[in-house]
Amino acid sequence: MTSYVFITGGVVSSLGKGITSACLGALLEARGLTISMIKLDPYINVDPGTMSPFQHGEVFVTHDGTETDLDLGHYERFVRTARGGRHSNFTTGRIYEKVIAKERRGDYLGATVQVIPHITDEIKRSVQKGAGEADICLVEIGGTVGDIESLPFLEAIRQMGVELGHDRVMYVHLTLVPYISTASEIKTKPTQHSVKELRSIGIQPDILVCRSEQPLPTEERKKIALFTNVQEKAVISAYDADDLYKIPAMMHEQGLDEIVVRQLGLDLPPADLSEWQKIVDAKKNPSGEVRIAMVGKYMDLKDSYISLVEALQHGGIHTGTRVNIEFIESRDIEVNGTDCLQGMDGIVVPGGFGDRGIEGKIETVRFAREHGIPYLGICLGMQVAVIEAARNLAGLEDAMSTEFDRDTPHPVVALITEWQTEAGSVEQRNEESDLGGTMRLGAQQVKLAAGSLAAESYGATTIEERHRHRYEVNNNYRDQLEQAGVRFSGTSVDDLVEMVEIPGHPWFLASQFHPEFTSNPRDGHPLFKGFIAATRQHHDGVLPQVAEA
Repeated sequence: MTSYVFITGGVVSSLGKGITSACLGALLEARGLTISMIKLDPYINVDPGTMSPFQHGEVFVTHDGTETDLDLGHYERFVRTARGGRHSNFTTGRIYEKVIAKERRGDYLGATVQVIPHITDEIKRSVQKGAGEADICLVEIGGTVGDIESLPFLEAIRQMGVELGHDRVMYVHLTLVPYISTASEIKTKPTQHSVKELRSIGIQPDILVCRSEQPLPTEERKKIALFTNVQEKAVISAYDADDLYKIPAMMHEQGLDEIVVRQLGLDLPPADLSEWQKIVDAKKNPSGEVRIAMVGKYMDLKDSYISLVEALQHGGIHTGTRVNIEFIESRDIEVNGTDCLQGMDGIVVPGGFGDRGIEGKIETVRFAREHGIPYLGICLGMQVAVIEAARNLAGLEDAMSTEFDRDTPHPVVALITEWQTEAGSVEQRNEESDLGGTMRLGAQQVKLAAGSLAAESYGATTIEERHRHRYEVNNNYRDQLEQAGVRFSGTSVDDLVEMVEIPGHPWFLASQFHPEFTSNPRDGHPLFKGFIAATRQHHDGVLPQVAEA
């Protein structure tokens, strides 16, 4: 039977519940357990798919095409057995949508539908469905204890504790222990009040994970334990780390995983953290260093591209390279030109929506192509590469995507009205379709041309990658673009363009899909390994120069 560990947060948001959950999952997996992970989000949106990256960061796409919270990316990067899906992320909007649909069908037989029991029962059903057959299911509740919108979720997990018993349910609470520099004091009162709030709704935490700038002194740990009714050994100091991947070992050293397995009555071997130690060592002792420019439109919030940033770092880990990323607003290139790209060892243009900064991205591609700088385009980064080639190699003046200019004389990227899914079914859309859940989403098979840079990078001619986009390369222009020097080296099962490269360029590769969603620190990803290796060669001056036209 599956046991459950619920992770809540208090005092303030953005303390790192997702990282804490992922690290606990990694520790338990390292002891031989299978882990499933769920995120419960209190906001009313049905899913994060239509939310602004400035408000909510990246939208992470699972294998089955579910648009989810970015924390699911942390889960998959840290825990191999925790591949998410449509039962791994539930919002208030989705829960209420299900309950209202049941009420409309008459499933409740005329009963008055209420938060308790109907909403809480639906939350419990969703959690149990998402747990699957895993040994332990870790469930993170978004938001902060005390928020009105999270109360139904907290009530539901309280009920699960009563129904399943203390030997199958645990509660972990993440809080902030601030340091007041003017008084030179660590303050435990916010943590005390946060636990008091949690206990007032019937949940007694078993473990406290206390976020702080420095390791928590023994006296403060004792004080927190005394005032929160938590054992002192269960007060975990989660102090700031200079490397994300050091955190599993930090928590293991304080016995976090041992406390969990003992309470759940599990007899397990010690955690084997050798893989994580190798990662930490590789990041600490690189043999080289590169500068990479990431040119996009959401640069004020780095979480907008968190999976891509991590995937680039994974490429560095597996090539012994320190990867220094410089975030550049594409609008700045429109205003100030491409001088800021001088001296870069590689250039990345990530995905995005909307026309702001689009010309800056096109100029970025041109700079990388003409100067022989390794280029990696992701989703929109592939589309702007096609637009740039259409304009400057094929001579198609004012070529553009219809997403940004419906009246363009050369719509080299356009809205496709139907496509085939991995399962073989046909999905359709048009300009009037809802924005939510109507994109080409999830893992789909990609065929790579033999002898191409794409096939060389992957070491295969058939791959599977995840998608999240509406617009596609217009196949009516493929012949003209190929004659101009573009190679379409990857296609879908229904012949949509998936990968583009420039054969005369030392390393130029762009994908319609999102390879960053399947990269993790232990295994890396072939595309990012290849890209970082090329940037190393460029930095060292051994990468071939761009071929003359």
